[in-house]
Amino acid sequence: MINIPSIPNEEYKERVKKVQKTMKEEGYDLILAYGNEAEPQFVRYFSNYWPSFETAGVLIAKEGDPILLIGPESYTYASDRSKISEICRLKAFRESSEPEYPGEKLDTFNTVFEKLLGKKEIKRFGVAGLPLMTIGVYEALREALDIYGEVKIEKADYVVNNIRMRKTENELNCMRAAAEITAKTFDYVLENIRVGMTEQQVAGLALGKMHELGAERESYPVWVLTGKGSNQAISRPRNKKIEKGDMTFIQIGARVDGYASSIGRPVVFGKATDEQKSLIETGYKAQEAVINMLKAGVPACEVAKAHVKNVTEMGYGDWLLYGPCHGNGTMEGEAPWIETNSDYLLEENMTFCVDIFLGSKEKEIGLRMEDVVCVKKDGAENLTNYPRKLFEIDC
Repeated sequence: MINIPSIPNEEYKERVKKVQKTMKEEGYDLILAYGNEAEPQFVRYFSNYWPSFETAGVLIAKEGDPILLIGPESYTYASDRSKISEICRLKAFRESSEPEYPGEKLDTFNTVFEKLLGKKEIKRFGVAGLPLMTIGVYEALREALDIYGEVKIEKADYVVNNIRMRKTENELNCMRAAAEITAKTFDYVLENIRVGMTEQQVAGLALGKMHELGAERESYPVWVLTGKGSNQAISRPRNKKIEKGDMTFIQIGARVDGYASSIGRPVVFGKATDEQKSLIETGYKAQEAVINMLKAGVPACEVAKAHVKNVTEMGYGDWLLYGPCHGNGTMEGEAPWIETNSDYLLEENMTFCVDIFLGSKEKEIGLRMEDVVCVKKDGAENLTNYPRKLFEIDC
């Protein structure tokens, strides 16, 4: 087990203060940071609470301490983990099977609004994580805001994203620890994977090892895709056996104190064919070229445009699906992306997955090379930095 770092309590408080500064500048009276079990990023960023079954939110006013909003069943769990002292249970955040909880005394949006604001008006209300919000939560929120007049529920993801896209040293330490666990897990999988195993069995190897090494969970469902069907850019492992000659792409990510990591590499069972070698070499060259461009001050769109040009010139332009990088931190895939229409400059301590996916609809094969990097003034710190070589497993 490696040394496991964590985010100190003071940093959670500082995050709230930074959001409150933006709220004052832009006129927000309240921000609700919303999340669920699959996408807890906005809630966990302020509270360290990761909802299970239920959903959750952190309600922040322009001044004072925030309130953690949870479902009816999670109080003992939330109070054990939350960095926010005041916790309120709302029926709106219940699990999707919609139990009624007769006899339970629960808060509502209106009671928590009053706890934070007293009798003050609400003129501007934002939600960070609005695309994640269930219709039940939205309708309860809408009904509560109607009391204050014509208050629009605004998408305010950017208020939080503009803060969290530049990582602190504590965050980077968590990401480095997650990267180390991920690399050691990948080593273990390569040492133990064999022809005849199913994709699901290989995923089991990875999950067991990362937990043994100290990961709290995986960053995302581990991907193992072999042979036909490996061109699925987003997928889950199947009950499909690895066969001799298969090119298999393996994607593993461990999570430490809320922070994600990811490594993706193709593996060939037996000797790689010329076609497989050409595809793998293209992926490695493309990834290395992108990493070499990542430094503070570079326009993000120029990185993506150069990537498309590079891959196209190597003969794989029609295998491209998306831009070469996406943000990484409290989620394996978080804002911002690096795409040809991106309109921002790279800044120090932005962190990205350099994610080179190449997939062919015609041949039904594909691969992904992925590593986590941190942008610095003069280049990129490669947090995972897993070997870029031809991995061939003896059969």
